[in-house]
Amino acid sequence: MKVFLIGFMGCGKSTKAKQLATRLGCPVIDLDAVIVAQEGKTIAEYFEAYGEDSFRELESKTLKTYPYPATCVVATGGGLPCFFDNMEWMNENGKTVYLQMTPPQLVSRLHNREKRPLLKGMDDEKLLAFIEMKLADRNPFYNKAQIVINAFDLDAETLEERLKAN
Repeated sequence: MKVFLIGFMGCGKSTKAKQLATRLGCPVIDLDAVIVAQEGKTIAEYFEAYGEDSFRELESKTLKTYPYPATCVVATGGGLPCFFDNMEWMNENGKTVYLQMTPPQLVSRLHNREKRPLLKGMDDEKLLAFIEMKLADRNPFYNKAQIVINAFDLDAETLEERLKAN
């Protein structure tokens, strides 16, 4: 089984993917890390050089062409489910889990904003408004996940139990 973790930046997709993969005894794939390795640029550098549209196309292609093992946990980028048919593709090719958090919870977790292209230079007030606006756009996509779980203080054991129950 392939498990795709989705959610807004800062919700813990990469961390929970590693923890869940350890519990399941399978590989973890971080799609952002795959893109960085294949392009030789950070996501921020790629955004700056080629723009968001180009990045979203590369991200979608990477999602759909990566040679996934039969069982793995995949951490996706925060925007990936919201473009093209990515959400439908993930639902058809594995289990999708939306790691849901409230905007104030996300603000409390997003400290190093300079490495995130969409958040550069934002103070907490601007960040909160930005997250609220983006979540309004993204939640219709995120909520297509097969499992929606409150990710604040979520432990890997609870996540594994929810996966097995669905």
